[in-house]
Amino acid sequence: MFRTVPTVALALLSAASTVLAADAPQCSLTQKCPEETPCCSQYGQCGVGAYCLGGCDPRMSFSLDACVPAPVCESRDLKMDSTDGIVDVGKYLGDPSTANWVAQGTPLSYQSNVLLTMPKNTAGTVLASTVYMWYGNIKAKIKTSQGAGVVTAFILLSDVKDEIDFEWVGTELDVAQTNYYFQGIPDYTHSANITGVSNTNDDFHTYEIQWTPDQIQWIVDGVVGRTQKKSDTWNETSNQWDYPQTPARVQLSIWPGGASTNAPGTVAWAGGPIDWDAAGKYYYATVGEVTMDCFQTNSPPGTNSGKSYTYTNAMGTNDTVDDGDSNTVLKSLLGTGLDMDKDYPSSASASQSNMEVIPGLSGGGVGTNGQAANQANGGGEASGSNGGSTGTGTGSSSSACTSGGFSQDCGSSSSNKNQGVRQERVLGASAFAALVAVAGMVWL
Repeated sequence: MFRTVPTVALALLSAASTVLAADAPQCSLTQKCPEETPCCSQYGQCGVGAYCLGGCDPRMSFSLDACVPAPVCESRDLKMDSTDGIVDVGKYLGDPSTANWVAQGTPLSYQSNVLLTMPKNTAGTVLASTVYMWYGNIKAKIKTSQGAGVVTAFILLSDVKDEIDFEWVGTELDVAQTNYYFQGIPDYTHSANITGVSNTNDDFHTYEIQWTPDQIQWIVDGVVGRTQKKSDTWNETSNQWDYPQTPARVQLSIWPGGASTNAPGTVAWAGGPIDWDAAGKYYYATVGEVTMDCFQTNSPPGTNSGKSYTYTNAMGTNDTVDDGDSNTVLKSLLGTGLDMDKDYPSSASASQSNMEVIPGLSGGGVGTNGQAANQANGGGEASGSNGGSTGTGTGSSSSACTSGGFSQDCGSSSSNKNQGVRQERVLGASAFAALVAVAGMVWL
C-alpha cells in the first residue's frame, strides 16, 4: 500500500533519497546476460531479483529459464479508488495474489482515484499488472496529463516486447495515439491516431484494447476507433506475422518525453521540451477503474489454465509459450529463475551487496516507443500525431538509453550508458511543493 497525499508530503519534507545503481551489464539479442546476473530487464540491463520478474526478456537473458515464470491471466475488476492493491517494485517477489500492480515512481491516492505523478526532474511513474494477459480485453478509465513534453501511456507489453499502445501527448488533448509492435521492432508505420476525443485532461474517457489471435481493436468510450487484423501483418522478408502474440503485462504510466536528456526526435514527438518550473504546474495523470478480461479458449494460444507462462524457444512467438504450473515466487530479491529459493545471507558479502536487484526506471521504458534493447539509437526524426511517426529507430547501440535517436529519459548524466537510476518512493524535499499542489488540485 502507498501512502495518501498528506502523509507522503510529510515524508518528503523530512527525507530525500535517489538511488543510483552501479553500472549494470547491458543485454541484447546478441549480448546475453552473464550467469551471475542472468536476467535481462525491460530496460536492457542484467541483474537478479526484480530483474527476473515482470519484463525479464528470456531471449536476452543467460538462458530461457533465467527469467521467473510469469503469472497467467486472471480476470480482474480493479476499482483504483486507493493504492491498497499497489506494491513498490522493491517489495514484490512474484506472488500476484499479494498485489494487483507493481509500481516504480510515486502513485498517490486522491479523491477515490489513483494519480500517476511526475515530480520535477523525475522519470515519472509506471504501474505494471502482476498478472499477464495472453489475449483478452483490457479497459481503463483515464484522465491524461497535459503540457509540452508530457506523455501518458496505457499499454500491453510482453517480456519479448510485443506491444499494443494507447499514448497521449500533453499538447494534443483531442487525440489518442495508437500503435503496435512485434518484438520491439521499430516500425513506426504501425501508428495511427483516433481524433475528435474531447479534452483528455479535463474529461475521463474509457479506453479499451480488445486483443485476439486474429485482430486488435482500439476503442474509446465504446466506439471502435481502429482495427488491425493479423492477416494484414505478414512480413514476407522475415516470413512471420509482425503481430503482438505473447503474454503481456498491462502498464499505465506518465513519463517526460520532453526531458532535456532525451533525443531530439523524442522531444519533438512529445510536443517540445518539458517545463519543470512553470508556476503552479505539477504533472500527473488520473486513473479510475481498470477491467481485465482474459481470452476464453480451451487450447493455445491464449489459455490461462495453468499457473504460469514460460518460453520453450528463443523465437518468442505464441507457439513457444507454455501455459504450465511452474512457481512464480522468489524467496528473496537475490533469487533468479535459476535459483528461486536463494535467500538473503546472514552477513552481506561485497559481491552480494553490489548486486543489481531492481531495474532502473527510465521514463516510459521500452513499452512507450517499441524499441528493443540494442535498437535505441535512431535517426532522431519525429513528427506530430497527424504524421503518425515517432522516430526512425535505426542504428545499433548496446544500451537502451542513448543520446541520439528515439529513446527515453535516462537521467542527467552525459554518459550514453543507462546508469540504472531508480526513483525511490521518497523522492526528496523538492517534490513536497508539487505534492501539496496535487492535494490542492492547483492544476488539473
